[in-house]
Amino acid sequence: MKKKVLICGATGFIGRNMVEQLAKRDDFEIHAVRFNRPEYHCPNVHWHQADLRKPEDIERVIQGIDIIIQAAATTSGSKDIVTRPFIHVTDNAVMNSYLFRAAFEHKVKHVIFFSCTVMYQSSDKALKETDFNANKPLHPRYFGVGNTKLYTEKMCEFYAGIGETKFTAIRHSNIYGSHDKFDLERSHVFGATITKVMTAKDKITVWGTGDEERDLLYIDDLVNFVELALANQPAKYSLYNCGYGEAISIKDLVHKIVAASGKSLKIEHDLTQPTIKTSLYLDCSLAKKELGWERKINLEQGIVRTIQWWKSHIESKMTEPA
Repeated sequence: MKKKVLICGATGFIGRNMVEQLAKRDDFEIHAVRFNRPEYHCPNVHWHQADLRKPEDIERVIQGIDIIIQAAATTSGSKDIVTRPFIHVTDNAVMNSYLFRAAFEHKVKHVIFFSCTVMYQSSDKALKETDFNANKPLHPRYFGVGNTKLYTEKMCEFYAGIGETKFTAIRHSNIYGSHDKFDLERSHVFGATITKVMTAKDKITVWGTGDEERDLLYIDDLVNFVELALANQPAKYSLYNCGYGEAISIKDLVHKIVAASGKSLKIEHDLTQPTIKTSLYLDCSLAKKELGWERKINLEQGIVRTIQWWKSHIESKMTEPA
């Protein structure tokens, strides 16, 4: 019998990749949840419209579900983190609180929650899950979103401890690839840089110094992580790092993307724009040990794949006649 999988946030970046790739499996029946954005065509997918901030909507879509992949969230890029940090806090705390309670009440078999790495301190070594120190303050710009993620992780642990549902909290690094946000207002650094490079005529302007370092993971490796967690996780509640395992500076990333684009561009820096200066990359040895997971796509391959997707889906729309 097929397992019924509810993918929340199915029109978002991570959610859409989960839908498109997991719908290919013969053992899953995919139920995709959207909010405001329209549904898209994907074979073997059942669509539901719901506002996950409302318990009655959750009650409607959770009936008979075996697995929940919670990719619904209010998210955006560094500009909003600096100028409107509150938008990442309230909605996400509310929807996850109601969703996890419903999963507990309906005895859902497994819930996957996508956390993030903003709670980690800047470091020049690979960080393990146990390297987070709650006694040290979070970066001021990440105070709201970071503590909301920590609260949600603890809710996963809480419900796993009192019910039958297994919970996985994934502290993933910066994810990129197909269906990412590529507009300059809402996108993260990778998507924004792809758009800047691919639309530039003779030069590209980088926000800040470009000295901050990031751990960048291609989306297919995250999808594979979820599949392995569903199949192999030994404990009722587990918290895992999921990342590339190496750091790259933003300025080096820009040079790699420019090189992969085949364009000859001058690179300039706008030091008036916000820079969240951190260095971060992940030790994912726990996931390798317990789940058998390792990243498969190197950064250069991921950049090429993302540029190809951008040309097919973003550039083609730009050149369509009005």
